[in-house]
Amino acid sequence: MARRIAHLFAIALAAAAAGCASAQPHYYTLDSTASPAGAPPTHVAVAVGPVSVPAAVDQPQFVVQVAPNRVDVEEFNRWASPLNESIARALAGDLASQLGTPDVTAAPLANFKPDYRVTVDVQRFDSVRGQGATLEAVWVVRKTASGQTRSGRTIAREPVEGDGFDALAAAHSRALTKVSADIAAAIRKQAGQGS
Repeated sequence: MARRIAHLFAIALAAAAAGCASAQPHYYTLDSTASPAGAPPTHVAVAVGPVSVPAAVDQPQFVVQVAPNRVDVEEFNRWASPLNESIARALAGDLASQLGTPDVTAAPLANFKPDYRVTVDVQRFDSVRGQGATLEAVWVVRKTASGQTRSGRTIAREPVEGDGFDALAAAHSRALTKVSADIAAAIRKQAGQGS
């Protein structure tokens, strides 16, 4: 009897191990979604970063709100790179399109002398499956030559187009486009091209 129980336990353990081994994580990115603004190009160089994110979401896994005061950490649905780096890259891509300049970077580059530096403090990065993404960010644009700054807060809510994690990632990408639009407007004002 003990031998049979041990045999059944070994089979169950092997089945559980095989089930765990077959589950493969899925990886997601944040993308630039901005279209050209239609305004004249702004001939400036912009460096984006650093970007900070809330500690609760600063991990490889998606953190999804499932109830008030409760989240799930999705072990098999992950960001392809650290969230702060992904946000910086998406914002840089959006700003390049919105300002009409290729001179926007999210990473330090040799011999790159930015006219403006953008820092972003993401205060909310909420994901709700089947509903939407909410992003709240405080940002500062600093003119390198004079040290003059403009700051603002952007709150962007985007509905999801489906129940999957790809839909959540896309909603966050669209929310970042709204953040970058506000930053682009601040840069244009500092450059003397806005009201």
